[in-house]
Amino acid sequence: MITISRGRVALVCASAFAMAGLAPSPAAAQMQPAAHAHVHGIATVDVVIDRASVTISMSSPLDNLIGFEHAPQTDAERSAAAKTVATLKQGSQVFSIDPAAGCKLKSVDLSSAALGLGHPDASEAESGHADIDGTYEFACAQPQRAQYIDVGLFQFPHMQKVTAQVAAPHGQFVRSLDPAQRRIALSGR
Repeated sequence: MITISRGRVALVCASAFAMAGLAPSPAAAQMQPAAHAHVHGIATVDVVIDRASVTISMSSPLDNLIGFEHAPQTDAERSAAAKTVATLKQGSQVFSIDPAAGCKLKSVDLSSAALGLGHPDASEAESGHADIDGTYEFACAQPQRAQYIDVGLFQFPHMQKVTAQVAAPHGQFVRSLDPAQRRIALSGR
């Protein structure tokens, strides 16, 4: 299992592009530094599809998912945080890959300084901005057959937009999702 902090997501994504035999497109390369900025209402998702797996890295301000970005202080906040973490750990409730790929969730790794999860970016606590990062690894029989990935992040109250970067054997591209368009189409770039 790989732990990926927000500060390392761009590096891991670039490495994944290279491992997939792909060079980042100029648009994706230009977008990477801004794509992982802490902006309320917006999350980023990086998808890497290779011969036997799909790996999805997600980064979001904590406020997008639970409505605040500090350590839970009240019973209501603790309950909201626990419910969100439980949902995020159910990978199929967050990312649903086309059944044609034959994918099974292998692991979920969550990281957030405010929630005391994983190994968060040390600078997060100093910045006053709390994030949550997740890495979802799926073992797949035929990942190249996937035509889409449905993104379930819009079930959270403050999520307005998801920017998705995809590296797949057939190419790389960027998709912008919103509550009306929650599907990453993997074909017909």
